[in-house]
Amino acid sequence: MRRATTVRQTPRAAWVARPVRRVLARWWFAACLVLAAGLAHDAQAQGVELNTLQVRPADGVLTLEFSARVTLSRAVEDALQRGVPMYFDVDATLFRARWYWRDERVSEVSRSYRLSYQPLTGNWRVGLGALGQTYPALGEALAVISSVSGWRLADASQLESGQRYYVEFSFRLDASKLPQPLQIGIGNEWSLGVSRVLKVDGALIDAVRQ
Repeated sequence: MRRATTVRQTPRAAWVARPVRRVLARWWFAACLVLAAGLAHDAQAQGVELNTLQVRPADGVLTLEFSARVTLSRAVEDALQRGVPMYFDVDATLFRARWYWRDERVSEVSRSYRLSYQPLTGNWRVGLGALGQTYPALGEALAVISSVSGWRLADASQLESGQRYYVEFSFRLDASKLPQPLQIGIGNEWSLGVSRVLKVDGALIDAVRQ
């Protein structure tokens, strides 16, 4: 019967191995930091930061105002540069809260912007329905898309004093309107949007009804 043999590390070999292990550990730690930083950068490189969202009374009308900062991902911007238009949808729905039944939808407004690049002129075009306007820089075009003031949300006749109201708001890139080949295998770089729920103060309702 053969006896098991154990290979023992000499003191010199152990002394050499310890620094190697330290170097590998430091390298692994640094690699993790770089990877984490890269993921954080990618997470912040695109998205919608909502700066303002509020409702205001104006001449018997409840209006909505919002402004946001939009940062496109590299994939979206590259597609725009290649002539692929992008569609941005803005939706706002006013609800009246009810304890005895599902909340009542009082009104709903929406807009769909078409953003495109014109290679011959180097301009950016924003379309809203039949209307359109060109801008020399992408930032200017995005600023138009991502801000609205005085948007008519509801008339005084649609509102009641003493009731509780709230607004469901959303702003997003509508990837379903992209060309079919681009919709195959779409990743997170095409996920761009923000949504909020805004409570409407009763004093605003009374101001609209006055």
